[in-house]
Amino acid sequence: MEYRRFYQSGARYFFTVVTAKREPLLIENIDRLRSAFRLCLLRYPFEIEAIVVLPDHLHTIWRLPEGDADFSKRWMVIKRKFSSGLPSTAVSQSKVKKREKGIWQRRFWEHCIRNEDDWRRHVDYIHFNPVKHGYVDKPGDWLYSSFQKAVDQGWYDPDVLIKDDFYGIGHE
Repeated sequence: MEYRRFYQSGARYFFTVVTAKREPLLIENIDRLRSAFRLCLLRYPFEIEAIVVLPDHLHTIWRLPEGDADFSKRWMVIKRKFSSGLPSTAVSQSKVKKREKGIWQRRFWEHCIRNEDDWRRHVDYIHFNPVKHGYVDKPGDWLYSSFQKAVDQGWYDPDVLIKDDFYGIGHE
């Protein structure tokens, strides 16, 4: 199967990235994940406009720099750095051949943000996701998201309850 990605420098992208077999590895290894993001940001800068990390997946919106559209390379760096030092669960020869440890699903889902309304819907989706999955009652109660930063920037009231009408976003 051939996968086609839309690469546009300077664009905003929404991503969903999931662990293999939906293993709940991310929160218990949050420092490892943060370290992987920091390393990637140093090597290949981009702006994280919104993010939420749940036990088995994450959603984020990135703005790529002008002249650079390679989000795939960035995800490769993040996934590899996160996975280094964790025990391998790879069993297939295909995964071994590609130096995969079986920590992540092979691919990720991306969506190029089309306009400000599209951006806002995806930002809301990100911040509502822990509520949607039943982890908390309010977005501000989840520690692993950019919600508080968004409140500090004036995007939300701290006690906002975001309406769950984001069908089709995220592909989780």
